[in-house]
Amino acid sequence: MKAIQDHYPPTFAHCYGCGPANPFGLHLKSYLREDQTEARFTPDQRYSGGVPDNVYGGMIASLLDCHGTASAAAFAYRARGREMGDSGPPIRFVTASLHINFRKPTPLGEELHITGTLKSLDGRKASILLSLSARGEECAQGEMLAVELKS
Repeated sequence: MKAIQDHYPPTFAHCYGCGPANPFGLHLKSYLREDQTEARFTPDQRYSGGVPDNVYGGMIASLLDCHGTASAAAFAYRARGREMGDSGPPIRFVTASLHINFRKPTPLGEELHITGTLKSLDGRKASILLSLSARGEECAQGEMLAVELKS
């Protein structure tokens, strides 16, 4: 199964966090699974925060940001009865706002599980609820307002 980001056309494939065409990026891969999206990422020591053995907040924000906009696109395709990668104009979203609650320290070297759930889709605006967990415990939760780029 292809990731949401694998369907990005070349003009949208350069993002540091999730762009498949960025040779220096994280290459986050998000997947639509029924009514939720999910991604997995294992941060190494490069992403250490001020507290030893824990992920810095900017990395958590980056993961939620990239997963959230991918989620918005996937939910918009579904709502319009389209398939990602079809011959129609690409549906891409950008972040208008991202609010994050850091609930507990996020460990380095552990697989992180990121989920997205559609809260609402109204015209060009999508509200996405986000969660990031490690070892089965939620470490951060977020809410994103994403806006669709005009084609």
